[in-house]
Amino acid sequence: MLTTQDLVKRFNMNVVAGEAGLNRPIHNTDISRPGLEMAGYFSHYASNRIQLLGTTELSFYNLLPDAERQGRMRKLCRPETPAIIITRGHDAPDELLDAARELDTPLIYVEEATTRVMGRLTTYLEHELANSTSLHGVLVDVYGVGVLITGDSGIGKSETALELVKRGHRLVADDNVEIKEITKDQLIGKAPKIIEHLLEIRGLGIINVMTLFGAGSILTQKRIGLNINLETWHQDKLYDRVGLNQETLKILDTEITKKTIPVRPGRNVAVIIEVAAMNYRLNIMGINTAEEFNERLNAEILKNGQQNKGDTES
Repeated sequence: MLTTQDLVKRFNMNVVAGEAGLNRPIHNTDISRPGLEMAGYFSHYASNRIQLLGTTELSFYNLLPDAERQGRMRKLCRPETPAIIITRGHDAPDELLDAARELDTPLIYVEEATTRVMGRLTTYLEHELANSTSLHGVLVDVYGVGVLITGDSGIGKSETALELVKRGHRLVADDNVEIKEITKDQLIGKAPKIIEHLLEIRGLGIINVMTLFGAGSILTQKRIGLNINLETWHQDKLYDRVGLNQETLKILDTEITKKTIPVRPGRNVAVIIEVAAMNYRLNIMGINTAEEFNERLNAEILKNGQQNKGDTES
């Protein structure tokens, strides 16, 4: 749960009133600038959001008659309001200070411009309050692509990750990957704090990748773009040999590209994953080798068909 206290610590904010309300939870990623509320319209007041008061709101408030000021500020300070933030170093009106102290609504000062504060807070809240889940697997950064390696226990996911690290790529998480959906089609994965930078190799134990290979071998978090699913080679199963089959893996509300790689002795899985990551980047750039090959093949079939028809007619 995210609270106002977490926000204050993260951005080193100055709390001037309502300290007793710093444990209020923050559930909404949206931030309001209560301009209409300053004018007295509270019918659709989003009181569960952080309220931001800048130059525009405060200058309008100062034009109000004295008889209306106190009531406006008391209506602004609701029990569910996480905080009221005043930007650009403006002083809070006395009526707002009194209402915040009486109703325990955190009142915060920041020196930055209003739009910049709104941007920073929105980005932070979207990240912290995003939908999240966890998956059993390994997350590595291969040529800039976040590759989520999945498969049955003991299939060789961690060993493959170790080989990729030795080849210059970076480990993000082993065994358990915490995933957040920051926005639609954007999944960010990281390791739980307790196993950060660690890799488990059966028969060897737990190793610290950063200690063994240096700080350049690890990454704290990475956007997930590709899923490589490892499975034991089945003799009777037909595997995609051209690359036209489009598989996806759905995580939360986002689908990512999935490739199933059969594992058997003699196959260098790490090299295959490297090539898969490079091919994924080419696909993003609009270059699809499988489709180009399929077009060549169809053209050749059509050409041979027309030639055989001509030979028959002659």
